[in-house]
Amino acid sequence: MFSYKSKILAISIGTMLTLASCSAQDASKPAAATGGVVATVNGTPISQARLDFLLKQTRQQGQPDTPELRKNIQDKLIIEEVVAQEAIRNGLDKSADVLTQIDLARQSVLIRAYLQDYVKHNAVSDDALKAEYEKIKSQMGDKEYHARHILVENEVDAKAIIAQLKKDPKKFEKLASEKSKDPGSKVKGGDLGWAAPANFVPEFSAAMTKLQKGHFTTEPVKSQFGWHVIKLEDSRTLQAPSFEEIKQNLQQRMQQQQIDKMIADLRAKAKIVETAATEKK
Repeated sequence: MFSYKSKILAISIGTMLTLASCSAQDASKPAAATGGVVATVNGTPISQARLDFLLKQTRQQGQPDTPELRKNIQDKLIIEEVVAQEAIRNGLDKSADVLTQIDLARQSVLIRAYLQDYVKHNAVSDDALKAEYEKIKSQMGDKEYHARHILVENEVDAKAIIAQLKKDPKKFEKLASEKSKDPGSKVKGGDLGWAAPANFVPEFSAAMTKLQKGHFTTEPVKSQFGWHVIKLEDSRTLQAPSFEEIKQNLQQRMQQQQIDKMIADLRAKAKIVETAATEKK
């Protein structure tokens, strides 16, 4: 709860659905004349384009292009076509649930294609990455701190804990495990580990950085989470990671921020009329 360590967000743009699964009705459509045909099933052609598409996906996952791989993909397409045709023969292509899944799959492919295209044409520049890196470094400062804390609901409880600590400072860990309402640290005697001041809320950081090693706050510290009693175990010079070490994570985070803003802007511009969802009987 109180480490507040930065979590780099990876770009999440969905899992690619194969064109064969996008529409069972596609199985009955002829292959593109320019793409060639790798097989026919009951007279229905399977296009070279489908095989090439799946081959490209597989190669992107690190598998080499081999005759065996191509044969495996071809066999997969044939089996899928056989089963899809049987599904259509049994009328499943008319099922409301199946049609809904087809519609959702089509939408998922379109969304992923759009996001891939957006990322391709809106790459985060090295200058922007370096500026963000320097900004983070400046926020982190040049020191990090190893602190403990006891978090309680009100000032009265915090003052009572401080009174007990003044009598016996060695009771800090025991009191933290008994009285703190921070579940993440109380099981460790209030230990928050090593962190830069920027990883804590401002009120906490301001009080923590004023403490001497081995001392605790003699007045309760109020934050949005409650009232804290803080003890400083130690401090040391902060060794910030190099730009190259975190460049990829920064790129992913900033790219995700761009995507989030783009989606928010699209939603803001869209004319949306919501109705209450009805419960299926």
